Amino acid sequence: MPTFTALTTLMGKEQAEALGEAMERLVPEPTGVGVFEVEDGSGLWEIGGYFVEAPDEAGLAVLAAAFSAKRFVVSELPETDWVAHVKRELAPVEAGRFFVYGSHDADKIPEGAEPLLIEAAMAFGTGHHGTTLGCLKALDRVANEGFVGQNVADIGCGTAVLGMGAARIWPNPVLASDIDEVAVDVAKANVSANGLDGRVVCLEAAGFGHPDLSAKAPYDLVFANILKAPLVDLAPDMGANIATNGHAILSGILNEQADEVVEAYDAAGFDVHTREEIGEWTTLTLTRRA
Repeated sequence: MPTFTALTTLMGKEQAEALGEAMERLVPEPTGVGVFEVEDGSGLWEIGGYFVEAPDEAGLAVLAAAFSAKRFVVSELPETDWVAHVKRELAPVEAGRFFVYGSHDADKIPEGAEPLLIEAAMAFGTGHHGTTLGCLKALDRVANEGFVGQNVADIGCGTAVLGMGAARIWPNPVLASDIDEVAVDVAKANVSANGLDGRVVCLEAAGFGHPDLSAKAPYDLVFANILKAPLVDLAPDMGANIATNGHAILSGILNEQADEVVEAYDAAGFDVHTREEIGEWTTLTLTRRA
């Protein structure tokens, strides 16, 4: 059975969220609706829905007009076994000592590697994306420099692959948080699949907004692989929650956005330790100065 997408853009977060809520009341109703900021500095927001049957294009046109959005573009997607597709396309990834793989590649783990199992059905954050790969390489780099993370947090953790990487090589439990409840459930499943229960503790929180996160501050290492805008917003809290000489490993940053992020974190008390570009994405390792 084919599925359908319907996409549009408009200006303003509140309008976009309101349009997303209105889409959920369409008949036939979408199986999911997403609202995302377009990370190009334009101020546009993208609103999209997935449908298991052809959406009501007249209803979509009315919604677009009512919210001053562009006309919805409706596309039919071919039937695809996405898990099988991911298994075919996602080869294992090596990032320094770390080896990120699906269970179908369990026989390929190199001797001496730190294995991180992420199943194909939970593919966001597998290490194939430049942001995740960059963060794992940055983690490997600071560890090779002799840094030992005693108190580590993974903010906006997604699959928790970064928190799990830290837990593999350092002695103390890691806190991993995400604003999305589903992501937290995925992170918990991945932690269990990797035998790291109790070593990575998964929380639902925005930024440092959880009492368990506040109680453990200051941190000596914090990961945040999210997007430029929330990274910039998070800079003052990073400055308040990372100890002197501690590190922040940041990604989700397009190369042309990196200077703006560096500027925000300089104002919050951080110096650039390393800066690496992988494709169109930049990973920053920053150090909290005294």
